[in-house]
Amino acid sequence: MRIAYAEAMCDPTQYVPLAQAAEDAGFDAFVIPDSLAYPEHSDSKYPYTPDGNREFLEGAPFIDPFVLVATLAAATKTLRFHTFVVKLPVRHPVLVAKQAASVAVMSGNRFSLGVGLSPWPEDFDICDVPWKARGKRMNEMMEIIRGLTTGDFFAYEGDTFHLQSIKMTPAPSEPIPLLVGGHSDAALRRAVTLGDGWMHAGGDQKELETMISKLHTLRKELGVEDRPFQIHAASFLALTPDGLKQLEDLGVTDAVIGFRVPYQKDTTPLETKLQSIRMYADNVLSKIK
Repeated sequence: MRIAYAEAMCDPTQYVPLAQAAEDAGFDAFVIPDSLAYPEHSDSKYPYTPDGNREFLEGAPFIDPFVLVATLAAATKTLRFHTFVVKLPVRHPVLVAKQAASVAVMSGNRFSLGVGLSPWPEDFDICDVPWKARGKRMNEMMEIIRGLTTGDFFAYEGDTFHLQSIKMTPAPSEPIPLLVGGHSDAALRRAVTLGDGWMHAGGDQKELETMISKLHTLRKELGVEDRPFQIHAASFLALTPDGLKQLEDLGVTDAVIGFRVPYQKDTTPLETKLQSIRMYADNVLSKIK
């Protein structure tokens, strides 16, 4: 069981000391969020709060995930970084492939690209990308990113993208894991068919169990149950050794844990966060590693 530390929307000056503390404490990874902009007027609902409210995001500081990963990788030695998740369909796949490959190379392959659909139509509108057929667009983008990050010549002909044969260098010496976020059936299928794993954004434990069961069923139906597959789960069960064992028994490979409610504006001092990391290392990590 690998353990990832989650922190988001905090004072940007906190990231480096938090990543270094997480590495020193024995965490395996650090997860990095993504957000483009906050619309002044919108009727959209946030999918991960009970009432759909997203006002906690207004004014929240989001650093571009590729910039942040590069910064934190330069300040650490062993910690991996997972984007959790990049809003893929509003971007262009060639540019994302270049960013991902560059980060992977400069971090010594300590990078996994977690991707998902943005739930906000405004993200598509401000990037001048159609909301319609966003799932198909994302599927093609994942295929292109995987092809372009091999270091070989790669061409693509799809319904949305048409790419002449090109080569990108430098390429990472190891494949970049593509992890798919999302709780819909389409997201689960996308994770199994196009990804190397699935990312769970938190929520009800029974819901998590149901989604993992669906993943196992899909993998068996498609004949890929023997292929390595990561399951990253954000769960408060990860706060204890017994809870981590429960997650592992479910098939979770990577637990994601934070020490504050992420759907609120962050006012927690850095020292309090560092103390939480040290306590978790003493009470949990020391007992499982």
